[in-house]
Amino acid sequence: MEQKKILIITYYWPPAGGPGVQRWLKFAKYLPDFGWNPIIYTPENPSYPLLDESLLKDVPENIEIVKTKIWEPYQLAEKLNKSNKKFKAGQFDVGKNQSWKSKLSIWVRGNFFIPDARVFWVKPSVQFLEKYLKENKIDVVVTSGPPHSLHLIGLNLKKKLPHLKWIADFRDPWTEISYYKHLKLTKSSDQKHRQLENQVFKNADITLATSYTDAENFKKNGANAVCITNGFDVELNVKSLNRKDAQSPIESFTAQQPNNLTPSQLTGTTQFTLSYIGVLEQLRNPENLWKALDDLVAANSDFAKNFSLKFVGRIDDKILHEIENSNLKNHILNLGYLSHDNAIHEMQSSDILLITNFPNESSRGIIPGKIFEYLATGKQVISFGPDDADVSTILNETKAGKHFSYNDSENIKSFILEKFDLWKNGNLSENTQNIEQFSRKNLTKKLAEILG
Repeated sequence: MEQKKILIITYYWPPAGGPGVQRWLKFAKYLPDFGWNPIIYTPENPSYPLLDESLLKDVPENIEIVKTKIWEPYQLAEKLNKSNKKFKAGQFDVGKNQSWKSKLSIWVRGNFFIPDARVFWVKPSVQFLEKYLKENKIDVVVTSGPPHSLHLIGLNLKKKLPHLKWIADFRDPWTEISYYKHLKLTKSSDQKHRQLENQVFKNADITLATSYTDAENFKKNGANAVCITNGFDVELNVKSLNRKDAQSPIESFTAQQPNNLTPSQLTGTTQFTLSYIGVLEQLRNPENLWKALDDLVAANSDFAKNFSLKFVGRIDDKILHEIENSNLKNHILNLGYLSHDNAIHEMQSSDILLITNFPNESSRGIIPGKIFEYLATGKQVISFGPDDADVSTILNETKAGKHFSYNDSENIKSFILEKFDLWKNGNLSENTQNIEQFSRKNLTKKLAEILG
């Protein structure tokens, strides 16, 4: 039986690093198993905030990749103000940390480049793809954002080719994302953002959301929305765990640690390690966690003797400076950005894994992609974000950890001390459950069913 063709329009593709590239890289990997042949359309000369050459090996062999050139103003912006490099990853200096250059750059970013600075790729892409689609039998077109300007490619193609089946995939919300309110938008710019978003919702045949709450919100705004979360790749976790220096065993979808092992055997270290893996910017800074850990180190000599705070990824300089000027100074292990494979290994050699979300209510539906790889390790997760967040629902359902608000304090100390006591006795392992639904292959099967 001949496979159907799906054209995936994505800005992020290997060697791009970070979470943005993972979703469609994994869908492309498994779609052929369900009768779909993926074709990738991506920029020839993108400006990525992070690079990870190790992801190139995950690109399926013989996959067709179509590229055209893009012009984007980030290189010029970075020359004017080095902080502008953060914007490519949706990061901003806020509050007292904002210089006048940052304020000006943010204002320009929000009001001149609508919806974002990749908007200059829209018109040439529409011209190229209109011809490409007429010359090639493509059954479905997918646009993945952010950058949300890619949805304007789909919108314009849909207007030119009304019978085209178009899926708009929102890895993050558009106007409901937390940093949207920090863009210093004029009233007319805000209206234009919302009008474009509304047109995408109403013209896309299907709108994909990565969280339950986002899907419900998109439906309220007129979208035919379906939730397919991000997930973890069983093969990659098994591969990482088979490394000679890996410590924790994994069987199929479950990640269980033998209870008879000592802490050093479980983690490969004699330290009780709390780790953050990924990019941490000021808008998701769990200051109450740092305060709780600072208090524990100061008041509990046993904890202080055994505790380690590990960072893997890009941590905002101002956050790091704050932590280094506290009792935690001598407990920090900052490994910087590592390849995806190595990052997974660092997850597996930790005891508690930290995940953070934006604190405001509108972010309840954001499910950071790393939580699923956290789940696959079987480690306990400590999470921060708004009350009743989707992350909290997942942690409760899988018995994988606990979610806290940014206002909580004492409960954080109790949670960490409870895990520390279990660690000392070699009993920290707590079996997760129901995580197989989040495997990349099972999620791709769900996608294929939606594609029809």
